[in-house]
This record gives sequence, structure tokens and C-alpha cells, in this order.
Amino acid sequence: MMCDRAVLTLRLVRSFEHRNFKPLVFKDVHLDQTVEEFITFVKQEVSARAGLPPPFKQFDYDTMKIIHQAHGAKTNELVMSLEDDEKLILRDGSSLRACGVANETELAFFKMADYKQFKANPQTEW
Repeated sequence: MMCDRAVLTLRLVRSFEHRNFKPLVFKDVHLDQTVEEFITFVKQEVSARAGLPPPFKQFDYDTMKIIHQAHGAKTNELVMSLEDDEKLILRDGSSLRACGVANETELAFFKMADYKQFKANPQTEW
């Protein structure tokens, strides 16, 4: 029997170049909701969550990508892998489950324009 609900860790990625991200945990996430529904929920939750600095609350996130699955190998990248976008970026119109999200999945939430710019020139700054 498949589990309908999951615990997901979400990285709010503000800057790929500066490796600036904040992890958040979401419990009891319904896996049969669409990607758009989950993004809307997360944006509302982030804007209201206490303890998050304002730059993270007000950022224009628009895309989610799977970083890591439970019991799977992790990438060496500190923020997220730049590979397998076709397979790992969550597609609009699909359910979380259909995109491969399961219990204890780790996701990145970021702005696609920033990601494309970083992917074209993956240089980090400190």
C-alpha cells in the first residue's frame, strides 16, 4: 500500500553563486496534490513562517527539483545537482507522486531564471 502523506525537506535557494539556502521541513504533505498546488501552499507557508529572514520570505520562487530521495546517493554539490533536469524538475500539471516525490524526499525551491544563469556559468563566490 502506498503512503498518501509524506515528510518533505525543502531548500529555499536564494542564490546559487553564494550557496545561500534555508532548509524547511513540511510534514503530512499529500502526494496526490499537483505541483502547482504544492508550490502555492509552500509560498503561503514561507511568507507566514516565523523565524525566516525577510529575503527568503519575499523571494520569487517558481520551480522545484528533487535533490535527494531517501536511501539514495547524494550529490557532492552543496546546493543541488545541475544534472538530470528533465527527470528531476517537477512538472506542472503532474502530481507530486507522478514526479517521483515520496516520503523523505529532499527538494530545492528556486527561481528558474537564476538556475539557468548559474548552470551556464557555475562559478561560486564567497
